[in-house]
Amino acid sequence: MIRLARLALLVLAAAPAASRAQQGPSAEERFRGLPPEKQEELRRRYRELQQLPPEERQRIQENLARLNRMSPDEHARVDENYRRFRAMPPEQRQQVLQEWQRFRSLSPQEREQLRESLRRVMTADPDQRRQILENMDRWQRMTPEQREDARQRFREQRRERRQERQEQRRERKQERRERHLEQKERLRRH
Repeated sequence: MIRLARLALLVLAAAPAASRAQQGPSAEERFRGLPPEKQEELRRRYRELQQLPPEERQRIQENLARLNRMSPDEHARVDENYRRFRAMPPEQRQQVLQEWQRFRSLSPQEREQLRESLRRVMTADPDQRRQILENMDRWQRMTPEQREDARQRFREQRRERRQERQEQRRERKQERRERHLEQKERLRRH
């Protein structure tokens, strides 16, 4: 995982000279103002960055460009998320990284479906959100066999509900026919 310091170094390196001039001291001046141990850490990370494959460096540059285009509020959210991530115990960070890799391996359509599901969870009222999260937690604790059983029960329930709706539609349709026939019969008698 590329750390924020690496990203900061890349931002400084990628920023046009004009924009750096507007920001105040140059990157070099800011670098020289750092304590020697920080300077050495940045040098080490820069060397590590140079060892990355060109595609990875390109991806990092694209991410930095996206970061630079963010509004101050978006940037603050990214910084806060990063701080929370760094504050996690190592095993939790590893789990987050694994989940992120799984997310990245999804197709664009699957990612969008997942984002939409997350939006629904986040916009749900607190009681619904709590129930959804409890269900998700319960799902995670299930064995693969239990999950398959739950999927099968869900499919059966969905099929039963569909059949009930179809039956209700048939009944309503039959009632409309009968009313229509009754009306025709009344009109015919008059």
